[in-house]
Amino acid sequence: MMLVRSSHRRSTVGRQLAILGGEPAFKEPVHVGRPNVPDPEGFLNSISDILERRWFTNQGPVVRKFEDRLTAFLGVKHVIAICNGTIALELAERALELSGEVIVPSFTFVATAHSLQWQGIRPVFCDIDPHSHCLDPAKVEQQITERTTAILAVHLWGRPCQVEELEEIASRRGLHLLFDAAHGFGCTYRGRMIGNSGDAEIFSFHATKFFNTFEGGAIATNDDELAQRLRLMKNFGFSGMDRVDHVGTNGKMSEVSAAMGLAGLDSLADFVSSNRINYMAYRRHLAELNGITMLQYDESERCNYQYIVIEVDERDAGLTRDQLLAALRAENVLARRYFWPGCHCMEPYRTLYPEAARALPVTEHVASRVIVLPTGSAVGVEDVEIICGIIRRALEHPGAVAEAVGDAPYGV
Repeated sequence: MMLVRSSHRRSTVGRQLAILGGEPAFKEPVHVGRPNVPDPEGFLNSISDILERRWFTNQGPVVRKFEDRLTAFLGVKHVIAICNGTIALELAERALELSGEVIVPSFTFVATAHSLQWQGIRPVFCDIDPHSHCLDPAKVEQQITERTTAILAVHLWGRPCQVEELEEIASRRGLHLLFDAAHGFGCTYRGRMIGNSGDAEIFSFHATKFFNTFEGGAIATNDDELAQRLRLMKNFGFSGMDRVDHVGTNGKMSEVSAAMGLAGLDSLADFVSSNRINYMAYRRHLAELNGITMLQYDESERCNYQYIVIEVDERDAGLTRDQLLAALRAENVLARRYFWPGCHCMEPYRTLYPEAARALPVTEHVASRVIVLPTGSAVGVEDVEIICGIIRRALEHPGAVAEAVGDAPYGV
């Protein structure tokens, strides 16, 4: 596999922080979610075959092979490859004929909520567990009304939701249950691959995910009838030549995207290994820093280690999350504040549901503290050490950093 490591670091010995007038630690930006690149040889050979066949889309042989490999990898009955994760969410919701209200976290990428609102379904924002950052089942129960038709949970950071508790609630209350597994590819819940729970689980293979198909997604389900409807719906409802049996749209994955997916599956172990090495390095270097808590992964489960997530406690750190973020960005470390400020604070939800925040105290607290740091095959252990050194030095000079940031705490 071809690994792209950062090679544009500056010496950090005795160096002043860039936010305080020094030179940036990195000459070029270090991004969160820079795409992983598999071994190009097999991928380019597949592209040559696709060009020779002149079969670029419409459930070609590469897409079919990709679906078969995903089915085997996840241990699920059906995988339907889709052009992207958002369309996959919308198709699953529509295939289940959801309506009225669906309970969903606000602490998630906005596409989770948009997939519902786009179809005239009201997303009812529910609070999260402060430790897992996933839906709190006790809060879910409180949000159910006579208009509720489903729960849409998110396996955030690749750490599973409380699946069994949510399944019990959905079964007892007669609700559909979907999982947005955009972060969860390659992870397990109690030894079973994510993809096997609820009515269906939806994956994103966007370029920023550790496993990508350039752009793409998939729906995994063990429901035969649902899978059949989804296969019709993703291709305009066609069941054969000139025969349409269902309303549908164009949700098909291209052959080129599937070829990237096959190459990525061949390199998956290498991607995970890079992520885990970086995760262990971050954990080692951040362990003793006051006010910094790093999200931990369960080593007894399979995990993709896709995200390095820290929470900043302003009281102990001496800096706000945004002040520390500004110090990092001044060094060309383009860390991110996922998923600030929460979907409920974005439009159209801020206007449509102005009272939503009252039920989301944990969401707002967590959203004000989280920073996601760079990792992946484009980031090496030396980069991690430098990034952690920046954080350490910023915490050693909180007053100077805060003064330098001033009234523009995000961005420099």
